[in-house]
Amino acid sequence: MTRKLLLFIIILITAVACVKPKEPVPSGEGRILILMYHRLVSGEPTNLYERSVKDFESDLKCLLANGIKVISFDDIEKIAASGKMPSENSVVITFDDGDHSWYTLAVPLLLQYKMRATFFIIADMIGHDSFLEWKDVELMSRYMYPGSERSFIFGSHSFSHQFLLQRKEEFSTDAEYNSFLDYELGESKRIIESHVGQVVNALSLPFGDGEGDEEIITAVKRNGYKFIRTSYWGAVEKAPVNLFVLPALPILDKTQSTDIKFYLNL
Repeated sequence: MTRKLLLFIIILITAVACVKPKEPVPSGEGRILILMYHRLVSGEPTNLYERSVKDFESDLKCLLANGIKVISFDDIEKIAASGKMPSENSVVITFDDGDHSWYTLAVPLLLQYKMRATFFIIADMIGHDSFLEWKDVELMSRYMYPGSERSFIFGSHSFSHQFLLQRKEEFSTDAEYNSFLDYELGESKRIIESHVGQVVNALSLPFGDGEGDEEIITAVKRNGYKFIRTSYWGAVEKAPVNLFVLPALPILDKTQSTDIKFYLNL
């Protein structure tokens, strides 16, 4: 080996050794998006709050294709306690009211794709019109995924789906108004818990009315709830997380599955 070649090899080795290793690229913060469904239909939707079962399945496939994690409200509580957002994007799948399509159309697909969901019930409407029967709710509450994880969680959409804030002016005293709130929130929670064997700790505001109102939040806490899902359009983008003013994305008749990606900044 010549002197020049040896010198070149020494210089090359020294240069490589002195190169500073690349710093790991910090992972970005994920977002949390709460999806709000109402009624599923097997054909074409006939009103704003219906979603075709075909489009619903497309939504679920969108979550899988984009690595979006399906979580629960209890998971959001853990995230809030940690003080920082998770690295991955997540969604909570929710349904409002209590339509029978939950059992006939939503549950089979959710089970097929092994996804959890939270169902917000209007307690006084179960067993009426096109709503579920309590036996359907009870059966849904018993589904389990591997690891003894409940497939479906139940929350309250109030007892009779009243405007919670707009009706305040109808009451002559604060005591009467708070008695109304306690009945709508407390009676619903009591009835649902008696059928599902779960603690009901999440509320979906009827009509989205009363978002951020301190008197309503106080009544919600007084009646044993930990979460309020509002109808305010948006995602949870950063910590700290206010568990009593959680935004959502209503999934309506013409909503595109790609809208989910948009709200998650994908």
